[in-house]
Formats: sequence, structure tokens, C-alpha cells
Amino acid sequence: MDLFTTDIFTKGILPFLLVFVLVFAVLQKSKIFGEGKSQIDALISLVVGLILIGFPVPRDYIVAMIPWLAVALVVLLVVFLIYGFVASDNKDGMKIPEWVKKSSIWVAIIFAAILVIVITGGWETIRGWYNDSNIIGNVLIIVAIGVALWIALGGKSEKKD
Repeated sequence: MDLFTTDIFTKGILPFLLVFVLVFAVLQKSKIFGEGKSQIDALISLVVGLILIGFPVPRDYIVAMIPWLAVALVVLLVVFLIYGFVASDNKDGMKIPEWVKKSSIWVAIIFAAILVIVITGGWETIRGWYNDSNIIGNVLIIVAIGVALWIALGGKSEKKD
């Protein structure tokens, strides 16, 4: 039996460590109990982590969410890599126009969204909505595209003095 697939590790140790570290970091940053009170922050973090392990429903929520958090972080990494590749200024002094930078972030976001849809198998569902004579599916696709365009192009208002 592999250590990393046992219930003790995946439903006990990892959620405890995650909650302990997060609570400790928040308490250290916020300094609720004062400056230099690491021991109190550690004790409270320990108690909160142990309480989490004692209640299976919240623990199971955390265990179910963390893989999706990892997926979301990888998607953000892809978006930032594409944006950084396209919109970064050259060392030789070549400046990228602002409209290229703005459009490249939208292209990166759309690319990442389509990539996630294709990988998860949602593309076939969307194609099924469009290929059928389903009026509601076609209207939803058109509305979604319209809202995305409205946000991308005209969602800002300029103030005049």
C-alpha cells in the first residue's frame, strides 16, 4: 500500500497541515494576539487543525476542493505564461503597444478557457447544444458570447471632468 494514497495521509495529515499552516500564516500576518506571539498563534493553529480532522464533512470539502485549486492554478500559470510571452517588453528597448498587451491577455484567457473545456470533455456538450435544433442552447451560446464581448470591449465608463 502506497503511503500517499492511504486515508490517513489524504484525509488526515494533509488537510491538517494545510489548515494549520494557513491559520498560522493568517494569525502571524494579522498580529491579532500581538507582536512576537508565535507560540500562541501555533497553539491556536494546532487546535483549529485538530478540530478540522474531527469533523468529516468540512474535511471532505477541503479534500475535494484542493485538486480543483491545483487545476485552477495551472490554468492561471498557462494564462500568465502566454501573456508574458506576448506582452513583455524587449530588452533592446522595443515597446509593445498597449492594445497588443490588452488583446493578448484576452486571447490567453480565451485559450485557457477553451483548453479546460476541451480537456474536461465539455466541448462535446457544447457542440451538442449547437448542432441540435435546441433553441435554448443556441440562445445561451449567443448570450454568453455577447456578454463576453461587452465585458471585453465596453464594460468601462470614462469620467469626464
